Amino acid sequence: MAITLEACILILKEHHILKSSAIQDNLTQRFENASYDSQTVQPKSIFFCKGAEFRPTYVQEAKDKGAICYVAEQPYAEGNGMHALIVRNIRKAMALLAQAFYGYPQDELFVIAYTGTKGKTTASYFTRGILDQMNDQHTALFSTVDTVIGREATDTFKSPLTTSESLDLFRNMRTAVDNGMTELVMEVSSQAYKESRVFGLTYDVGIFLNISPDHIGPREHPNFADYLHCKMQLLVNSRKCIINAETDYFDQVYAAATTTTEPDSIYLYASDAFEAPEDLKIDFRYRSEEADLAQSRFKLKADSLKAEQLRITGDYALDLIGDYNVNNACAAIISSGLAGAVYPETAQGIAHVEVPGRMEKTDIPGHGRVYVDYAHNYASMMALLTFLQNEYNDAKVLLVVGAPGDKGVSRREGFAKAINQLKPRVFITSDDPGFENPEDIAAQIVSGINQDQVQVTIELDRAKAIEAAIMESQPGDIVVLAGKGTDPYQKVRGVDTPWPTDMAVARSIADKIKED
Repeated sequence: MAITLEACILILKEHHILKSSAIQDNLTQRFENASYDSQTVQPKSIFFCKGAEFRPTYVQEAKDKGAICYVAEQPYAEGNGMHALIVRNIRKAMALLAQAFYGYPQDELFVIAYTGTKGKTTASYFTRGILDQMNDQHTALFSTVDTVIGREATDTFKSPLTTSESLDLFRNMRTAVDNGMTELVMEVSSQAYKESRVFGLTYDVGIFLNISPDHIGPREHPNFADYLHCKMQLLVNSRKCIINAETDYFDQVYAAATTTTEPDSIYLYASDAFEAPEDLKIDFRYRSEEADLAQSRFKLKADSLKAEQLRITGDYALDLIGDYNVNNACAAIISSGLAGAVYPETAQGIAHVEVPGRMEKTDIPGHGRVYVDYAHNYASMMALLTFLQNEYNDAKVLLVVGAPGDKGVSRREGFAKAINQLKPRVFITSDDPGFENPEDIAAQIVSGINQDQVQVTIELDRAKAIEAAIMESQPGDIVVLAGKGTDPYQKVRGVDTPWPTDMAVARSIADKIKED
């Protein structure tokens, strides 16, 4: 793809982002590559100077590798001889120019976007399962776990971020379009709006699942109000909206949706038991049916004319257990209906979806059953542990959990709160400590736990913590390995250190027990 210098200037001026420019020659200069990493610059590149730790030497490196223009919030002497576009907000500028550079690929896709404190990944995989049933496997996916931009094995890879940097995001969209993908399901994090990664992007359908305190800390959101504001921006930038009517702060969330979307294009869903205010019309209701430890079953019904017109109501089953997964499934079914899917293909598409890192289980000979789940904050931890305790008739639960460094500081207090409420046997360990001291993170979690009522062990070696929990468990007990899901690495001081995954560690322990 490519873009001219003149087009860049016009786009930045249109959005009142351009402060000044230094042009070396004619405006028809074409940029054939784009990068924000000086290590990946190619000839005839436009280079974006972003990041709190950006160094002027990066401009020189980019220039030496063939960059002919840089975009920055201040001029750099190292860029003498290059075109320079000085902007008010580098991240917004990069998002706008990335879209143009890759030919506005979002216009060639039906884009469904999810936000919420929990459930984004599960709902996204459910939606992809349904759409793949409808479009013969032509659904792209941008999730916390995987990025899928085509049908070949090489077109699926691990995602570095829940929502990628804008240049990567629109490049992946363009590749997906070129690979024949027709729909895109993506997760949108609060940080994506905080850092303007999706600035200027409008979704065909935006879904708000839920909200609870998370991602609050010195490197993320300063407070909950900022977190909620960023979450609600997804609805402001969606043509049609779907909202879980049972979410906290519903009035604010619904009001945000109505600022840009007519009520007829906003769909509300809730459980049968939810008592809505008299002036609030719920479009879809769901009722959980008989369930077991292998499958969830539920019925979805329409309570409004616009809901009936989608033709998606009926009986459903999931291979993923838990009432909270039924809630996620309903959002996926409704969003798929807005993309054109109808019953029974909606039921067929969602029935056997597997979500990496969600409720994966294995039995350990002579010990308990192990569950691996990505539960990584207070809300998801409460939902997971409450469900397991109920399903297993208050079986003993042994929990292995840690908290990441450099972000989500509020999770540490949230974990302690959930542990105090549900009182599992706890092993505090490491989970992507980043540049923080793992001992300090563990101490912060433990400081909030009532150790008069909860038995706590600190074991920072995650593999040893998992083994200790499994070996202590007895038949009938539940061992929960929370937080990492299928992550194949530990982030330690800027290095992605290989990690075999929690389930691989658990299974290796099971194999060792069998050999003994």
